[in-house]
Amino acid sequence: MKRREFLTLLGGATAWPIVARAQQAGKLPTVGFIGADASAWSPWTAAFVDRLRALGWIEGRTIAIEYRWSEGQAGRIAEIAAEFVRLNVDVIVTNGDAVPTVKQATAVIPIVFPMSTDPVGGGLVASLARPGGNVTGLSVQATDTAGKRLELLREVVPHLLRLAIMANVEYPQGVRELDEVRTAARESGIQIAPLEIRRVEDIAPLFQTPNARADAIYVVQDALVSANRTRIITLALGARLPTIFTTRDFVRAGAFMSYGPNFADQFRRSAELVDKILRGTKPADIPVEQPTKFEIVINLVTAQALGLTVSPSLLARADEVIE
Repeated sequence: MKRREFLTLLGGATAWPIVARAQQAGKLPTVGFIGADASAWSPWTAAFVDRLRALGWIEGRTIAIEYRWSEGQAGRIAEIAAEFVRLNVDVIVTNGDAVPTVKQATAVIPIVFPMSTDPVGGGLVASLARPGGNVTGLSVQATDTAGKRLELLREVVPHLLRLAIMANVEYPQGVRELDEVRTAARESGIQIAPLEIRRVEDIAPLFQTPNARADAIYVVQDALVSANRTRIITLALGARLPTIFTTRDFVRAGAFMSYGPNFADQFRRSAELVDKILRGTKPADIPVEQPTKFEIVINLVTAQALGLTVSPSLLARADEVIE
């Protein structure tokens, strides 16, 4: 065989769809799925699996999914990533805040993130249009919409003069969102009271500090926050603090308000990216997607418990009102 023909054949082999290589090896294509908390993520996991099924990937029959949960512990991500490398999974699906750690474990296995605050600024991808490397996914544009969340809070809390911001300062993308909120608040003459967390043990004591004496609380979401959403919402209610989050799932759990993309939709779209990769498309050639619709969700039960009045105009603009 001529050298050129051999190289062509070799190049074609490396470009075979993952599903074909997996079948040849006698195993199901395998997705390694890293989440923060099984309970908090259950609606998103279900959306991911349902969309895969619609695309022909039936869990346990035509595809295997290995689920692992970090429980908000950053150290667990590296352990899980190393395990998935040993298992030689075909694709890893995980939140944007875990991607830098997973990238350290593998530059070969494709990585898909269903949500990321700032994929470019966080160093996950080279650009949205041309991600490069082995990573692609979906942005939630949390930093771009921070000002809008603040604006919505001011509609319901007109006396908003002091805003507490809870953020995991070990999460670089969360720190960028924190900076965006600070900037927006400064322009509106609002004083900022940071509530910095690094681990679950930091959460409860913060509500006993002077910084928790605020008119409302803006919560920057990440794996640590997701794994402890019930604790945070309960403590905020106890402190009579209206809360605003990025996603509706927190509002359904008792938070006051959210503004952001529909996370279940993000996971459905990430399943479509996984489908493309399993059928042979390289992550580097799949542009990072951005949400086209943002939702306002309001919990009127929580509003009443806090003595807040939500205007009819805001209720009319809301995509979901929980009563």
